[in-house]
Amino acid sequence: MKTNFYRIALVLGLISAIGPFAIDMYLPALPSIGHSLGASMGAVQASLMSFFIALALGQLVYGPASDMLGRKPPLYFSLSLFALGSVGCALAPDIQTLVALRFVQGLGASAGMVICRAIVRDLHTGVDAARLMSLLMLVFSVAPILAPLAGSLLIEWASWRGVFWAVTVIAAVALVVLATSLSETRPAAQRQDSTIRSAVRAYGVLLRNRKFLGLVFIGAFGMASFFSYLANSPFVMINHFGLTPRQFSLAFALNAASFIGVSQFTGKAAARFGLVRMVRFSVTGYAVMMSLLLLQNLLGLDRLDVLIVMMLIGFGFLGLVVPATSVLALEAHGAIAGTASALMGTLQLATGALLMAVVSRFVDGSPLPMIAGIAGSALVALALAWATLRK
Repeated sequence: MKTNFYRIALVLGLISAIGPFAIDMYLPALPSIGHSLGASMGAVQASLMSFFIALALGQLVYGPASDMLGRKPPLYFSLSLFALGSVGCALAPDIQTLVALRFVQGLGASAGMVICRAIVRDLHTGVDAARLMSLLMLVFSVAPILAPLAGSLLIEWASWRGVFWAVTVIAAVALVVLATSLSETRPAAQRQDSTIRSAVRAYGVLLRNRKFLGLVFIGAFGMASFFSYLANSPFVMINHFGLTPRQFSLAFALNAASFIGVSQFTGKAAARFGLVRMVRFSVTGYAVMMSLLLLQNLLGLDRLDVLIVMMLIGFGFLGLVVPATSVLALEAHGAIAGTASALMGTLQLATGALLMAVVSRFVDGSPLPMIAGIAGSALVALALAWATLRK
């Protein structure tokens, strides 16, 4: 039974990690893409933002589709679309084409993120769901550790285009794993009442559910702060602090390792303290650390070692927030798990894309805009946690 638990986590983690791999392998390439295609920093960041927007919009379709058709058919389609979009990105002749094809690639990546959460809800609830979600996150989050380093090596060996050929291969592997190692978790009997009309009705119910929305946006602002780090850290660490792409990859991996490592204690902490208490505590810790980092930067302490250490501690707290809020949000919505997961993912990614757009307007080459975006998001998540999870 335990072996099966870990096998499912490995399979779901690989499928859901397709999107993060396409983001994180790409990060060290952002400056070189600008030089190669003659594009500005804003235009290059637009290729990242278009991917996030597609991730958000695609989930709204794939979630209800997985309730109606089962979990596996939409995954087959989306992984194939992702592979085609990746090939197009590898061959893109200019930044405009790259931005458009990153959108196609994002549409393909979005199904894995939303449907894998629904599969977790199909199989488990409560502490067991938190354990599976944290294990899934362990595999899922290997991407932020290995992908930037792999991306930097590929850039040195085959230029930034090699990154897109690599993720095409990863998508092909995921298709094989999906076909051979994952059973359908949404049987035909459970799909009978799932229609387009019922999906629209379900979205209406969820949008009127204050507790669901509160939990979703706690996770949304937590993830939005991480997205701000994703979009801006290459420029801050490479251009401002003078790191090489490989050194940046190692620094980025260190912070991601904190997020992943601490997330593995989600199940144990939830069993001992309860999911609600754990979320309140970890959101508070995250907001405190990010606020201190912002204060230090405003007072003139602009040091790379301080930035990395504070992020290391802060993202550790965030590692407890994300899986727990996902479990709590889906807990009462098993009959429409795909639709609920879709709305959650869309709102979270839309929040992240909006924050990236806001922060990008204030980019000046220094770490301050990035840190301010992270700290502001953490404080909003804290306010939502205490408003939503009161006793």
